[in-house]
Amino acid sequence: MSDFFSQPRERIGTFPTPLEFMPRLTETLGGPRIYLKRDDLTGLAFGGNKTRKLEYLLADAKQKGATHFITEGGVQSNHVRQSAAAALLGGMRTELVLNSTDPVDQVPLQGNLLIDDLLGAHCHYVETGPDRKPKMAEIAERVKAEGGVPYVVVSGGSDAIGALGYVGMILEMNGQLVEQGVSPKCIYVANGSAGTQAGMLVGEALFGGGYAIKGYCVVPGGAEEITRDTLTLANQCAAHIGVDPVDASLVLCDETQFGSEYGCPTPAALEAIKLLSRTEAILLDPVYSSKAFAGMIADIRAGLYATDDAIVFVHTGGAPALFAKVDLLKPILSR
Repeated sequence: MSDFFSQPRERIGTFPTPLEFMPRLTETLGGPRIYLKRDDLTGLAFGGNKTRKLEYLLADAKQKGATHFITEGGVQSNHVRQSAAAALLGGMRTELVLNSTDPVDQVPLQGNLLIDDLLGAHCHYVETGPDRKPKMAEIAERVKAEGGVPYVVVSGGSDAIGALGYVGMILEMNGQLVEQGVSPKCIYVANGSAGTQAGMLVGEALFGGGYAIKGYCVVPGGAEEITRDTLTLANQCAAHIGVDPVDASLVLCDETQFGSEYGCPTPAALEAIKLLSRTEAILLDPVYSSKAFAGMIADIRAGLYATDDAIVFVHTGGAPALFAKVDLLKPILSR
């Protein structure tokens, strides 16, 4: 018997998020019926998928008496933005470790970083991603030395506790699918730090659904590495709530939409941003959701689905990054 429902959760998001049919997009692509699970509308400081994870992480932090919430990411991290908001609501001081090659006083205060600043987060800068964890450990030791209680959260909030947010999302979405009479063939989602897809896999194993869950790699490492990481995290999450391990054959991770580097949208991702904005007035971000959306479009154009099939795209948010990456969007802008 799973103890998922006994897990502590701090209600800081706006749930359930809508499950919406996309009629204009469906007509334009001429393929299956396309639905969006609108986790860009989770409500916390512009929303996004990290809010679901943070409901469980914040609850855990509060149970442990944390005074300082410490986490990491790039300067335009959606996770650290939502973490800053969650920690604020939880009455904790937020310590963010961000990597940037710019001098500290020259890091542009825009997009997600602007919101971090408005929320009162304390930002610490290092040069590279691998430098972040040692810096977090250093901050945690300082907090303890000063009599505080640090709570350190890994990148993306992607651990066994954070992934619980997407176990619950599957239960929420399954109810909406039944209510709307939809039986999707596949659920599409971006996969960066593995926690979202891992939680979804555990949720589908626990609550059913009968659909495939396909993740698109948006970080370096390739499909083999992200598949392994996703399976490992899914099984850690499953063990945490006392359910059976996830079948490895169900972990579907695709690397074809990654492109040249992390954070740089491909031509297909730019097309996806333009297509969804011009058909449904919904914005994708240039780092995560647009690449996964491009993968879904590629599958539709490859003829994987009949016109009476249904598929779901989980929109993980990230729109504030658009305002920090205008130069990368120029190919689809009017000037």
